[in-house]
Amino acid sequence: MSFPSAVKKQSRLFSQSGGNGDSSTELRFISDLGRSLLFTVHPKKVASRVADAIQHGVQAEVCAFMAELENIGVVSCSFDEKGEMDPRSFEKSKFEKWLELLPPQVGHKQEDPAEFLLSGKTHKLEYVSPLHINGEIKGAIVVGFSKKQDFNDAKGSLIDAATQMAAMSVNLSSHYEAAINNSINRAKEEHRRFTEAVLDALPVSLYVVDRDFRIVTWNRHREIGSKGIPRESAIGRNVFNVLARYPEGRVKQEFERAFRTGKIERIEQQTAADDGSMQHWMVSKVPMKDPESGEVTHVITVGEDVTARVAAIHAVGRAEKLAAVGRLAAGVVHEINNPLATIAACAEALEQRVEEGVFEGLDAIDDLNEYLGLIKSEAFRCKSITTGLLDFSRIRTGNRHPLDCGEVIRSSANLVSHQKRGEKIDIEIEIADDLALLNADGGQIQQAVIALCTNAIDAMPKGGTLTMRAATHSNRVAIEIEDTGVGIPQEDLSKIFEPFFTTKEVGEGTGLGLAVCYGIITDHGGRLSVRSNVGKGTTFTILLPITAQVP
Repeated sequence: MSFPSAVKKQSRLFSQSGGNGDSSTELRFISDLGRSLLFTVHPKKVASRVADAIQHGVQAEVCAFMAELENIGVVSCSFDEKGEMDPRSFEKSKFEKWLELLPPQVGHKQEDPAEFLLSGKTHKLEYVSPLHINGEIKGAIVVGFSKKQDFNDAKGSLIDAATQMAAMSVNLSSHYEAAINNSINRAKEEHRRFTEAVLDALPVSLYVVDRDFRIVTWNRHREIGSKGIPRESAIGRNVFNVLARYPEGRVKQEFERAFRTGKIERIEQQTAADDGSMQHWMVSKVPMKDPESGEVTHVITVGEDVTARVAAIHAVGRAEKLAAVGRLAAGVVHEINNPLATIAACAEALEQRVEEGVFEGLDAIDDLNEYLGLIKSEAFRCKSITTGLLDFSRIRTGNRHPLDCGEVIRSSANLVSHQKRGEKIDIEIEIADDLALLNADGGQIQQAVIALCTNAIDAMPKGGTLTMRAATHSNRVAIEIEDTGVGIPQEDLSKIFEPFFTTKEVGEGTGLGLAVCYGIITDHGGRLSVRSNVGKGTTFTILLPITAQVP
């Protein structure tokens, strides 16, 4: 480290005088040293300048500076005639022991090598001058001389004077350094908080892992919801341990691929909520590269809830499919009904002739009666299917007027209770007091509610509870039909509103009931949704827009 030439000049003058007490030279040395330290604001630079100046000034073999400063820590350096030395030459353990043993308050010389604080040199004498900072000894300047006669009282006085100046300067610079560090730390903390606030404000779930698969960032949206995990339970932990509910092999492959290729990858995922509803996610793996090396250091995982978007796409597809089936049904139902009516009429006519005895004495009379019964019953079953198709394809304008759906639910519950479709079925009704009015066709809404209730009862062959609810939510009325039945498998949930899809046994259902319900609710500007847990039950929710308020 270069040192101001004025101080080096005074050092040479002091040395040439033999260090025998030339006070004017000594004062000039101290004055020049003071000026050189005036604008030195870093403790390390103060230590280096003082140690270098003293080593030159007193022609010592070595000079070392060591101090323990509050908020800064240890500051140390050593100089010999060749320049700055390895700081390890200072025996730190001896120095710390020296501090613990209440060292002398003034400079003193040591001639016993066993007590020397400096190692790696051949000096015969050490002069130790303590650094007094705020009334306490916080360190020392140690000067080693090759020969004992190279040291005298004048040099000791010079070292003590320089030590006092160094103590003041290093104390001031340490406060300045601490203030700068505090300011930087505050700025870093504010930046960290701002970054966290930005990440928490994003409407996505986000977390970041490093190359050791340790989580370093975990935003607020990753904490909330049924699948959320608290931030303190995630930061610093292995991502595979935190996300233990997910298949580790698949998750590990995704991260390894991102680290290896450095390419953004988008993955669609589905999760089931505790209430049985499905959530759809678009998960993006975004590699973060070091700007200098280009190496992927972290991977950002962003999870966006696209459930509403997927539901909208499915609704559009379902509507298109229903419209296509409706057009097909409208075109063929009448053509099918005519031959079905003829078949049924012929079967009934033959049954009547059998009853009149026209075929009496025929050996196969019993078979004839059985076959005619089958023909008639199957013809009427086909007729019920075509009637359902016709109902499904029909445009439902109906007679719409202000409607209290609470009354619809009560009358539907009364009708369902008399159907005797299931045993040990308890029906519960929960209707809010502030239920709003709807502009709807009461008969059609009741048809949809009864169809849902009938399905619910069929899903509880061993008995259970059927709950019918109605409440106002924002600008809609919500009607819920909940059962405690067998539930619907997740793979079937997206198909249950499609025409002819049914989970019932062959001959027990046409697969048109829910499709008709969906059509009725859609025609009223509403929405029909479902959530289900296998073995726990199913809930259908009807949302209908409010057009009139209760007086």
